[in-house]
Amino acid sequence: QVQLVESGGGLVQPGGSLRLSCVASGSIFRNVAMTWYRQTPGKERELVAGVNAGGGINYADSVKGRFTISKMNGGNTVVLQMASLKSDDTAVYYCNVRAYSTPLEWGDYWGPGTQVTVSS
Repeated sequence: QVQLVESGGGLVQPGGSLRLSCVASGSIFRNVAMTWYRQTPGKERELVAGVNAGGGINYADSVKGRFTISKMNGGNTVVLQMASLKSDDTAVYYCNVRAYSTPLEWGDYWGPGTQVTVSS
């Protein structure tokens, strides 16, 4: 099994910054991708930013130029640096890791979520 621990959410004023971290541990044979999603009440979970094992990165159009995703600590930590935050960024942010636990078995693993609130 793979466990994810998220940190860094909180309350911030519009225009401010926050840094979210997600640490993956457990039975990780090979990491495939690490992705941040977010969700607000009544809406579907949406992709925010992702980075794959090869270093390829993608962002939602709504966060391009404001958010930066990166991997650290040998690839088992993913950080989302968020800047110029807007009220529309308010959501619960979830870390997702797609990884092989054995050479043949892979799965999608989710963190419990961390609340980000952008408000004055």
